[in-house]
Parts: sequence; C-alpha cells; structure tokens
Amino acid sequence: MKFSNQLTVWYLHNKRDLPWRATKNPYYIWLSEIILQQTRVDQGMAYYFKFVEQFPSIFDLAAASEETVLKLWQGLGYYSRARNLHFSAKYVVNELQGEFPSKYKELLNLKGVGDYTASAIASICFNEPTAVVDGNVYRVLSRYFGIDTPINSSNGIKEFKQLAQALINTKIPGTHNQAVMEFGATVCKPQNADCNNCPLNNSCVALSKSIIKTLPVKEKKLKIRKRYFNYLVIKTKNKTTQLVKREKGIWLNMYQFPLVETDKPINQQELIEHSTFNELVDFNTVTIKLHTKSVKPHKLSHQHIYTKFWIIETPNSLKFRHSWSDIKKYPVPVLIDNFLNEFNYN
Repeated sequence: MKFSNQLTVWYLHNKRDLPWRATKNPYYIWLSEIILQQTRVDQGMAYYFKFVEQFPSIFDLAAASEETVLKLWQGLGYYSRARNLHFSAKYVVNELQGEFPSKYKELLNLKGVGDYTASAIASICFNEPTAVVDGNVYRVLSRYFGIDTPINSSNGIKEFKQLAQALINTKIPGTHNQAVMEFGATVCKPQNADCNNCPLNNSCVALSKSIIKTLPVKEKKLKIRKRYFNYLVIKTKNKTTQLVKREKGIWLNMYQFPLVETDKPINQQELIEHSTFNELVDFNTVTIKLHTKSVKPHKLSHQHIYTKFWIIETPNSLKFRHSWSDIKKYPVPVLIDNFLNEFNYN
C-alpha cells in the first residue's frame, strides 16, 4: 500500500493536464488508449482532438466509412488500430445497442482491445480493480523491485501482471493505474531517469544497486526484415495516375501506386522486365525516371522498407482513372504522403 500511496500523492500534484483525464466517458478513454498504443502523447494528442471533433460519439464513428477513418488516422502508423477501432465501434452500436462494455472481461471482446486497454478502461471509467501493465509499468516495477525477468517473455508477462495486480489500490484503481503510468512516463524514464527527485528513491532496489540502466530486461529482438518497394507513379498528359488498394499485410485497405516488391534493390532495366510493369504500361510508349536516387529506409517495428518512386510518363490516359487533383482524398501510407508533398505532378 505504501507504494501506491506514495505514487498517488505524487500523481495528484504532478500529473500532466491531458484532455482524456477530464472525462470518464468510456468512448473517449478507449479512443485515447487506442491512439496512444505505440504512439507518444505529444504526437497522439492532435489525432485525439481530430477524432473527437469529427466523431463526437461512438455512433458517429460507427457511421463513418473505413476509408474516412483511415484518412483521419493517416500518419499515425500501425493502421490495424484504426481498422479495429472502426470495427469495434460498429460492434458496440449494432450488437450492444450503443452501450459501451463496462467490465474487464466484456471489454476484451472488442477487436483490438487486450489486457492493458481493457484494464485501463475498466479501472478509470468503472472503478474495477484491474491493473494496467504497459511499457511504463514494466519499467517502474522492474526497477523498484529489482526484477530481471525479461518483460517480453511469457514468464515475465505473467509475473509483472500478478505483481501489478497485488499492488493496486482497490479503492481508487483508476487513479492508481494512471499514477504508475505517469510516473514511468515522466520520472522513471527509459533514459535519464530523474532519480534525485523520485518519491521512491529511498526504497528502489535498482537505484540502491546502481542497475537503473540495465532494467527492465528484454529478450533479444526479432531479426529486422528488409523489403524493397518500387512504386510505379503514372503521370499522363491528362493529369491522371493510378492508385490501387492494398489487400493484405501492412497498410491494409489503404491506397498506393502500383507496386513491384523485390528481395533486393533493382535498376531500371530489371524494373521494365518485371511482369507487373508490363501489365501496367507499354514500355515503347513511356518515359521512365527515378524520382530520387537516395533511398532512406522507412523503419517499422520488425521491418525496414527501402522505397523507390519510378515516374512513368505516358500519353495513354484511358486506363488511368485517378486525377492528381483528387489524390489527396485517399488514405495512403505516410511514405507515399511524403512523396506527394514533394512531387510536382503538374
């Protein structure tokens, strides 16, 4: 109880003024938690305001098209979050008559909601004593108690969840959970932890043993996969181009230029010999140039994507129906959005 009390007092005096802390509406809490998965608060804040403005209720979100939701989400990454958010909104409206689930176990039925998100909503909105365990909580608990069990191992996940549950203040579980997370985000940080001003520095095992920088422990990461994307950017005399909808993998249901994916970098000759290129255009009627020779990887959690944009100018515009003037209306991956922002297609 001492652990919880100290952090709660600290939290009440030092918490950041965040918009979702001014409400217990489960729709808004759920929205904020989904946005903040894999996203920093400073980046996610703008998206939270955009979603609340455009979809003030879960009914508004459920009534929107998936394309509209993806477009609003554009640039935030991990797009499965947006698709799951939209799917679950429709589920709540259509199957639960708009009544948001109020129990931890019921919340787990929402697509895209796991233990952490269900615990956060249940404790903050409905006062259910279910402990949250996220990256901040792992870090605080591993350091304070000196635990070196890998946090991404099955044993570690179980051990830290049990410990977090044992520590929770059952009278104010929502405040307790937010206190531990806020403390990890602002004081017990991954780098440069503020141990001098830590309210727990007299009883922290990691500090007493000078092992702050070695905790928490993570098992070795998966090997990074390298992928090579060659986008075929059609540019016709009538200012049209071609977009296609992704049907699998990353960026599902978002739009992109026709894609040639290879297992290594390719040159122009190799490109024009590829079947996808020949199905799209007649080599004898087009001119080809590379947008830029420098290729910087687009880094995702377990893969690096090396992208080239091949500009293909053709007089034939009959089969290319997307107007350049409308292209910004479509939800696209951020690397394509960056290209569009710098490319002169007039």
